[in-house]
Amino acid sequence: MKINKIAVIGAGVMGSGIAAQAANAGYPVVLLDIVPPDLAKFGGNRNAFAEGAVEKMLKADPAPFMLPGNAKRITCGNLEDHLNLLADVDWIIEVVVENLEIKHKTYAKLDHHRKKGSIVSSNTSTIPLHKLAEGQSDQFKKDFMITHFFNPPRYMRLLELIVSKETRLDAIETVRNFCDIELGKGVVLCHDTPGFIANRLGVFWLTAGINEAIKQKISIELADAVMSKPVGIPKTGVFGLIDLVGIDLMPKLADSLLTNLPQGDAYRKLHVDYPFVHQMIAAGYTGRKGKGGFYRLDPNSKDKAKQTLALSPDSFAESQYKPASKASKEKPESADAGKKGLRAVVETEDAGGKYAWEVLKQTLHYAASLVGEIADTVFDIDEAMKLGYNWKNGPFEMIDALGPKWFAAKLKIENIDVPEILKKVGEGTFYRIENGKRQFFGTDGKYHDVKRPEGVLLLSDLKLSSEPVLKNGSAKVWDIGGGVLCFEHQTKMNTFDEDLFALLEQARTTIEKSGGKYKALVIYNEGSHFSAGANLGLAIFMINIAMWPQVESFVAQGQKVFMNLKYAPFPVVSAPSGMALGGGCEILLASDAVQAHAETYCGLVEVGVGLIPGWGGCKEMILRHQERERSKFSEDMGKIGKTNVWFSPDTTPMGASRKAFEAIGTAKVAKSAHEAVEIGYFRETDGITMNRDRLLYDAKQRALKLAENYKTPEKVQNIRIAGAGGKLALDMAVTDLQKSGKATPYDGVVSAHLAEVLTGGGADLTDKVTEDDLLKLELREFMKLVRNEGTLARIEHMLDKGKPLRN
Repeated sequence: MKINKIAVIGAGVMGSGIAAQAANAGYPVVLLDIVPPDLAKFGGNRNAFAEGAVEKMLKADPAPFMLPGNAKRITCGNLEDHLNLLADVDWIIEVVVENLEIKHKTYAKLDHHRKKGSIVSSNTSTIPLHKLAEGQSDQFKKDFMITHFFNPPRYMRLLELIVSKETRLDAIETVRNFCDIELGKGVVLCHDTPGFIANRLGVFWLTAGINEAIKQKISIELADAVMSKPVGIPKTGVFGLIDLVGIDLMPKLADSLLTNLPQGDAYRKLHVDYPFVHQMIAAGYTGRKGKGGFYRLDPNSKDKAKQTLALSPDSFAESQYKPASKASKEKPESADAGKKGLRAVVETEDAGGKYAWEVLKQTLHYAASLVGEIADTVFDIDEAMKLGYNWKNGPFEMIDALGPKWFAAKLKIENIDVPEILKKVGEGTFYRIENGKRQFFGTDGKYHDVKRPEGVLLLSDLKLSSEPVLKNGSAKVWDIGGGVLCFEHQTKMNTFDEDLFALLEQARTTIEKSGGKYKALVIYNEGSHFSAGANLGLAIFMINIAMWPQVESFVAQGQKVFMNLKYAPFPVVSAPSGMALGGGCEILLASDAVQAHAETYCGLVEVGVGLIPGWGGCKEMILRHQERERSKFSEDMGKIGKTNVWFSPDTTPMGASRKAFEAIGTAKVAKSAHEAVEIGYFRETDGITMNRDRLLYDAKQRALKLAENYKTPEKVQNIRIAGAGGKLALDMAVTDLQKSGKATPYDGVVSAHLAEVLTGGGADLTDKVTEDDLLKLELREFMKLVRNEGTLARIEHMLDKGKPLRN
């Protein structure tokens, strides 16, 4: 069976977010909610809840939609007038309130109107599947399952899939594959138990975190400083995460678990119903979405960068907020110990080390006691926590970092029962590498291979059984099979330096001289971000001691390397994910094709530090927009039956220069791969992959396809430019922005140099320039800006504050 159309029942935050992600994937969606009880309040609009949810998402930040236009794929309606819209829907996702009676009434309506063989799932996070299925028809039970998305659905990768013995196998595989490939989710099969995997463990961990902070009388700042990056958990830590998800959500999750968990479960003993939590909720202090939470911004601060205030973790009153301790001032020794590993953190004899041990001891013990109950394998549990809570390592990977034998011994010393799976693993580990494959320890006492779905290719797996073809201190090159090499950045933030450029050149010559052994290059890495561009630390060092020849040589080296890649006798495919900024965007522009993860955020942002793109970004943006204009012109002429016309956009080059100027001059960053196509950073023919784990495989297939009949492109020799008149027009536009206060004086300085490049360096409108001419212009204007003191101030400010200087 194939899913072609989706319906979401319930237009709350989760329901509308799921609908948006389905629309992002290119599918038509029906979004239904109840008719508002007080219709007059909504001007008689019976679809007000669904339509209002879509309107709200279009204004939200971060945006649920990858492109605003994706909202057009959603048809809004209500559950009284529009159930007929379900007649051709393949998958219906129920996201109504967590009330069993209401859900059962909703299922009765859906079952009456849905098409035969359609799949129905619930997004419940609290109600077991067997209770949801009670009283439903046999056919409904066969078509029914739980698909638990995490909020926000666009950005959170975990999808917990819960099925019953009655659920059809083909329905399970259909939904599993669709959520994986089309929606970009990491699908984890869970057992039908309260809280499933991630929330069962996550709520336990957060509760332990609160309890221990109160018990040990430590500040929330100290607790979060240790229970974050030092132990491989996001920087929000415990209290920051509770603020993020909403303090009002915690009692609801607790009530659900307490209602459904077995009597002897450890969470029942751990849970404390703190009065101050209810006081915070009643006063509107529900976290970031409310007046504040455990942390808040000082409302009385006159500084734009408002001071962060923090509460004591055991009481609440508005008057109790005090300035939060800076991490640098209160950072305990145990937090620094994280560089040495997890065990070093919990063995550190300070308040942070003791806190980390108590919280992790309880959490990891609880996880080990649930293997077989909440999921079949330790691997499934680890994946759920990594995907759902963004932990760097899952609970059993953490136990491996501590040492299972050491951990079990510590539990015995503290008179805590050692879970059965921990006894079984004994002196071994939960994961091992055997014959180049990663294996996990099973409940049967044996090791089993970690199996990836078809179409998933990870460098982390390849590295277990192979050595790099080429390497230096900044990068490595891997053979990923089929005659394709993969270039992997290895620098901090995957920035570019001279050694990285040198290895790119070596990779190019290796393919060229391989005699056909290698036929394509993929540029890819598995870091959080593809590349942050040039190494600003290196740049500021060279600028500070006036190493102008070295700076110029570095920029020229990047131009040469990128041009060599663009005109190599083999295809180059770049596969970005996360941020691809500055030089990270320029290498995409120099590639034959891009296969991007949907969550790619790219842009030419150099103006933020007082510079302009220097590695061909200006030139490539002109070429991209001219190419797009020619294509659209030809398409428009074809529509009216004219294929041979003397006129061409080549004679009006200002359009391309203006669009390039707008993107570069405003440091515009695409907030998705789809938006990157609209801006012009990507071609309309470039590919987009929804699931991050499938990106390398898709890029490899794209490279192999291009290699079949690959012809080296010819250098562009006749580029039409806007000339001196075009530069004047761009300069005037910036002057107007300065007069209105939307641009600073130094913005005008940078923009003037940018306009010089984009319009041809003062050349006449009738002149045609080459790519090499534009590169020389880029280098010349770049170096003028490098020598300007205003640029140095901006680079220093960016390195110090992490954001552009606006003056």
